[in-house]
Amino acid sequence: QPAPGPKPAPAAANPGSIKILPSSKPNVQAGAQAMHAGLMPNGRVIFLDKVENSGQLKLPDGQWAYSAEWDPATNQVVPLQYKTNAFCSGGAFLADGRWVSIGGNAPLDFDKTVGDGFRGVRFLKRSATDASLNGQNWVEDPQNIQINSNRWYATVQTLPDARLFVASGSLNGQTPTNNSNNNPTYEILSPTGITEGKSINLPILQNNQPVYMYPFIHLLNNGDLFIFVSKSSETFNVGTGKTVKALPDLPGDYRTYPNTGGSVLLPLSSANGWAPDIIICGGGAYQDITSPTDPSCGRIQPLATTPKWELDAMPEGRGMVEGTLLPDGTIVWVNGCNTGAQGFGLAKNPTYEVLLYDPTKALGQRWSTGPKSTIARLYHSAALLLLDGTLLIAGSNPVEQPLSKPVPNQVPSEDYVTEWRLEIYTPPYLSGANANKRPTNVALSSKALTANGQKFTVKFTAPAGAKACKVALYHGGFVTHSVHMNHRMLFLDNTGFNAGATAQSLTVTMPPNKNVAQPGPYVVYVTVDGVPAIGQFVMVS
Repeated sequence: QPAPGPKPAPAAANPGSIKILPSSKPNVQAGAQAMHAGLMPNGRVIFLDKVENSGQLKLPDGQWAYSAEWDPATNQVVPLQYKTNAFCSGGAFLADGRWVSIGGNAPLDFDKTVGDGFRGVRFLKRSATDASLNGQNWVEDPQNIQINSNRWYATVQTLPDARLFVASGSLNGQTPTNNSNNNPTYEILSPTGITEGKSINLPILQNNQPVYMYPFIHLLNNGDLFIFVSKSSETFNVGTGKTVKALPDLPGDYRTYPNTGGSVLLPLSSANGWAPDIIICGGGAYQDITSPTDPSCGRIQPLATTPKWELDAMPEGRGMVEGTLLPDGTIVWVNGCNTGAQGFGLAKNPTYEVLLYDPTKALGQRWSTGPKSTIARLYHSAALLLLDGTLLIAGSNPVEQPLSKPVPNQVPSEDYVTEWRLEIYTPPYLSGANANKRPTNVALSSKALTANGQKFTVKFTAPAGAKACKVALYHGGFVTHSVHMNHRMLFLDNTGFNAGATAQSLTVTMPPNKNVAQPGPYVVYVTVDGVPAIGQFVMVS
């Protein structure tokens, strides 16, 4: 069946709200462009950008900072330094909690302090307990630690054994319509980010050139990977290096770069044996400012006996739309454009509206609309969940070098400027009366947890009249180009909730194995009647 056209969605009964944060000091908001972003174990957010000829923060050596660390608690931001150009890298958290950025692009003449990043591996260490790491620079050893082949626009997925699967990328940043520029391969990195030294052909990437970069990849509960690129998808076994099952094409336009939509692995739980269910929304037809965008979504259970796409639609076509899991099990979708594609100056008609998606409702009733932003979030925007359960929205740098005022009638377009302001979307669960219904005083019996069915205790204070409780284990991952690499959330089995009581003590069961929760840092969110407590970082091994 063909992909559906746009379908109107009702306004959410409680839509939540968006606010623009004030500058932390004159002319300083994000501090660095949010081309890549992630929530660190210290509760702060890292922004990671490419080399730019201007910015907001200077490093001690007088160069512009291309990375920054923003503290939601104080709205202050500090500059961070790196050694190789992180332009359009991929990334993940390592099992030891470090965040890593992989691949990138060439150096630029105006900053001799930053080297070639095509094979770059950049490490950043932050901790929930050691504040001395806050503000420390990226760590790199370009002479000794590099990936096996050049990769610009690679996706990184953490495997159950904590190794990294690094797939796709451009060899040189030149046009992907010439296959000699492309790298339709994958390589494996050790749990500490050291390449195994081989780049192995990946047919699904090979066959979908030129639309083969930044594939959507999700880890499934049998240890296989779901890989989606262009309109094609499959399950793939890393151990054998072979396709397990080719899945049907998703009807509609292209869904990955340069017409990326968003892809989300829906919340996992024991209720259906941790079986994966994946939604992909948005996309576009070609890489130009005239490209239409796709309003349709496909949802698939890749390990079902006969997997098939269930089709749905957003209220309008959207490219560069990104979905983020919320602790109540819904998904918030933000950012993007109604016309155009990814690339410098290739998008117009920004899509400002927040969309809310409830995967538990019946088909046709899952979408509702939230508030509208006033800020265009086009190419190089990002959104991610903070510990307090609100959504940070940042970025938009749709020009080759930062632009402060629109320049009309340019080709490529310079109608949209580099956006430094940060926004916070407060979801329905913290809006109105819900703002005073947070669970408090959350105490975990351990913050070192194992994905082997282990039990731990969560004590907290519930608001009066509480009826139901969930415990979410949440991994935000590495966010770039509307791709949320390694993003996943699990609802953990728990017993002991006492409806109506304020003092609560739960026995919570970890997932059964590392296919369901691969090693690394996660956040535990306790939700009572849908309202989350402040999240706490844990380490899962």
